[in-house]
Amino acid sequence: MTYSVAVSGASGYAGGEILRILAAHPDVEIRTVTAHSNAGQPLIQHQPHLRSLAHLTLQDTTPEILSGHDIVFLALPHGQSGQYTDALEGAPLVIDAGADHRLTDPAEWDAFYGGDFHDPWVYGVPELLVDGVKQRERLVGASRIAAPGCNASTVSLSLAPGVAAGVIDPSDIVSVLAVGPSGAGKSLKTNLLASEILGTANPYAVGGTHRHIPEIRQALMAAGAGEVKVSFTPVLVPMARGILATSTAPLAAGVSDAQVRAAWEDAYGDETFVQLLPAGEFPRTADVVGANTALMGLAIDRAANRVVVVTAVDNLVKGTAGAAVQSMNIALGLAEGTGLTVNGVAP
Repeated sequence: MTYSVAVSGASGYAGGEILRILAAHPDVEIRTVTAHSNAGQPLIQHQPHLRSLAHLTLQDTTPEILSGHDIVFLALPHGQSGQYTDALEGAPLVIDAGADHRLTDPAEWDAFYGGDFHDPWVYGVPELLVDGVKQRERLVGASRIAAPGCNASTVSLSLAPGVAAGVIDPSDIVSVLAVGPSGAGKSLKTNLLASEILGTANPYAVGGTHRHIPEIRQALMAAGAGEVKVSFTPVLVPMARGILATSTAPLAAGVSDAQVRAAWEDAYGDETFVQLLPAGEFPRTADVVGANTALMGLAIDRAANRVVVVTAVDNLVKGTAGAAVQSMNIALGLAEGTGLTVNGVAP
């Protein structure tokens, strides 16, 4: 069976990455691409790297145009996809790459986003531990999926095994992330101009204000944490793609080094797209560019009594579009890795 697909926000970075992955997927056909201000223009004008999709023209983003497909991807700014999801009630599978359906707590949505709260959908991070099982079990047969926030899923994947195994204390988490500007989207912003970011590192959303914080807390509480406190500091660095997240948390009393490492090995030892590196090795963002892979290094700092996890992802692939397609595959009963790769692009 070939599934027909519509992708909204197709002129943006997330929409373009969804299209790039789906263009090589053997079980789907991309029939409709939509945008707002760019409607009526050739897709190739905005995504010149997608040569195999040069025949497509951007249409208006309306429920009528998005309807009638087997799968609809919404790659819209936060707060915008919710207005379409009710109107797409008849669509067999809808995947939202925005934040509108990620959070379960209306108070958290109001505090970090504001505007109308929409019902939470199944969270699209298959490898996350939730109540002792993997999230992929909830994705089987799902008709509504919320793709993750890139920073949130990176930190959550980094620490969920330690939370689930009880080897770390999640009430004192510190995460510092080096991130590329593509995570902020394509909209013109002065602070994202090349002259503003080349040759410098710029912290932003400092002091507990980043919108991915409640998503991290939610994921780690689902993994078994009673209380989650996260000090989260992203730093914009001059690389187009990528996240390098360094997350630390106190060790639980009495745990051995072997118990700590075993928690991560047990969680990810049989996973394709989340890989724990050998002891003493740590990832680079260059190793995951273009790949649906989260590479993870683990260290135990006994002097500070903390575990240190360093994780690298491509924010547009495993952080967004790759996670969305991986979740789509599971929901439809396809092989989970269809259309996805663990291989990055080098140099």
